[in-house]
Amino acid sequence: MTGRFRLLTPRWLAAGGAAVLAAVLGLTLVFQNSGAACAAPPSTTASKGKATYFSLDGTLGNCSFPSAPADDLFVALGQHNQYSEGAACGTYIDVTGPKGSTRVKVIDSCPECPAGHLDLSLTAFKKIGVQSDGIIPITYKTVPNATVPGSLSVRVKEGSSQYWLSVLIDNHSNQLASVKIAGSGGTFKAATHEDFNYWTLPSGAGKGPFKVKVTDIYGNSVTLPDIKLAEGQTQRTGLKLAGGVAKKVTASSPAAKKKKAPAATKVKPSSAAPKPPAPSSAAPLLESTPVATTEATTAPPAPPAPAAVDLAAGTASKCG
Repeated sequence: MTGRFRLLTPRWLAAGGAAVLAAVLGLTLVFQNSGAACAAPPSTTASKGKATYFSLDGTLGNCSFPSAPADDLFVALGQHNQYSEGAACGTYIDVTGPKGSTRVKVIDSCPECPAGHLDLSLTAFKKIGVQSDGIIPITYKTVPNATVPGSLSVRVKEGSSQYWLSVLIDNHSNQLASVKIAGSGGTFKAATHEDFNYWTLPSGAGKGPFKVKVTDIYGNSVTLPDIKLAEGQTQRTGLKLAGGVAKKVTASSPAAKKKKAPAATKVKPSSAAPKPPAPSSAAPLLESTPVATTEATTAPPAPPAPAAVDLAAGTASKCG
């Protein structure tokens, strides 16, 4: 499992961080003695909280994704509540602060963050607040079926073999409920979710190729075929589970085409008239803004109304 430490700055402590840290330490003991629990579907109702910012400093977050999102918009959640032992990994949250709103992907845990305290990437923090403030008030909510940057992918963990297999699923949008894996000609076996976001079969599933069945908490399900036993490699499937897949704008798409300046009209000077000035250069080309679109596939069913669970309260539900 990977991770890194955050520095408790004087600004954070002056804003009540010392009291918060003491409360978190007390909550840690309670959770350690109460046993693990399955996280409830996150509330889609906006909650109030506060945000700080951090840097990965070249490390991976606890969700084990090989790299940070390309747009650098990500968040770390409290280890024992909202992070929910890795259940929140890969989901998306809309965050609104004093300056505006942004959408962030959950890629890490924040051990010292109580419920309602979101630790944002600096890029995300600057979109919604002033960096020098350090801590800002926010409202936030989980986004069901959020648009993802690509199709589902499977990464086979280093050290995997026919006798022990662990995989990482990315671009699933919603919180996952289960991952089942079947070897060549075999039956599906339920994998166990680790708090560092890999799904593990302790007894393995043979030499492969494998079928990986992924199901989210809203009942969306898809089976990914022909997954190879390729350690440390990310295998893209071309399939999606929920939400849309953002497409890259290409030069052939209407949104990417630049408007051409009208051609200058040539004027033939007459002998009686003075020579006209040289025509001015063409107007500069207009830059178009890429617009994310979704694949032309049937939209997934709207998620059922989740139970009235306050995300900030860190409530857990029963496992099925």
